[in-house]
Amino acid sequence: MESSDDEKDGTYGNFMPKELSHNLALNGMKFVDEVLNGQSERCLENFRMDKPVFYKLCDILQGKGLLRHTNRIKIEEQLAIFLFIIGHNLRTRAVQELFRYSGETISRHFNNVLNAIMAISLEFFQPPRSDVPPEISQDPRFYPYFKDCVGAVDGIHVPVMVGVDEQGPFRNKNGLLSQNVLAACSFDLKFHYVLAGWEGSASDLRVLNSALTRRNKLQVPEGRYYLVDNKYANMSGFIAPYLGVPYNSDEFPSGYHLQDAKELFNQRHFLLRNTTDRTFGALKERFPILMSAPPYPLQTQVKLVVAACALHNYIRREKPDDMLFKIYEPETALQIQESLAPLEVEQAMMHVDTHDLEGAFEAEHPEHSLQLRDSIATEMWEDYIRDLAAM
Repeated sequence: MESSDDEKDGTYGNFMPKELSHNLALNGMKFVDEVLNGQSERCLENFRMDKPVFYKLCDILQGKGLLRHTNRIKIEEQLAIFLFIIGHNLRTRAVQELFRYSGETISRHFNNVLNAIMAISLEFFQPPRSDVPPEISQDPRFYPYFKDCVGAVDGIHVPVMVGVDEQGPFRNKNGLLSQNVLAACSFDLKFHYVLAGWEGSASDLRVLNSALTRRNKLQVPEGRYYLVDNKYANMSGFIAPYLGVPYNSDEFPSGYHLQDAKELFNQRHFLLRNTTDRTFGALKERFPILMSAPPYPLQTQVKLVVAACALHNYIRREKPDDMLFKIYEPETALQIQESLAPLEVEQAMMHVDTHDLEGAFEAEHPEHSLQLRDSIATEMWEDYIRDLAAM
């Protein structure tokens, strides 16, 4: 982890935890022991996961030989340093003051833990299950119409720091430096697949094309599909909303009466597809380092995105009722009135090797996907009208 003038300021943003100001007299291990011996909420506040989840992760990393105790720093403290940095968006100088180690020691253990998590990250990304997601099967607005839907795909721009000579491709349409990250999300706030490292100027469709054509590609189960918005093409395995038809919650004001099958389809498509917003929201809430450009080498910045998504999945698996997840539970967005409808993990992801992929993918003929969308919309509308008539 390279240092920069940014680090001299100690922090970046407003994520300084209260522990930092109250525990400067403690050394690192004493601080970690104090947190781990306290209430589980304190561990969540500082290390972004509950105590049992933290200890289990230590055991996993040690059991696989990815981390080991040193003469000075135990595995628990190594992991704590890493999580403290990404969970509070701190720079080396601030962490030095709390843990009482040199900047070189902090950086070395930060990178060791990052590489250890990357080494097991594939274990935390699972493909879609074969059954119908309960978020669909248990909601009459979505079942049986979306019974073959496995999740939603979307992109997010993560701020990035690169040298002046490299900034051009990373400058996105808003003029900011970013990497364009694609994710396939489940309806229970997990990531099926994440592809990081594309330059911010790359179109979302181009990044999706890359995900579908690379060696460890995004795979859509046969006969199933993901929901996407209109940044992407409507093609086999991906269903987008109707163009020129109201879509998001702002376009369906309170008391609005749906006019036709396309509007009903778009409204419910939006409700399901916003699982990506909630999943990304939970990710950034837990790891705010993704909300600013950390002064690390580009390769490290790309790894951080993948590692954060892997840890997000791990925590969701081990502690699904984690307090931070509760804020973004599906019910929050799905249990509303109808009229008020509102990271693949692979070694290649550690490199920005995008140029040779341009034009490598040609979208399949979308006829089948278009017909499927129309059939869903028609069935949904017929049931909707029948239910209205029965009221």
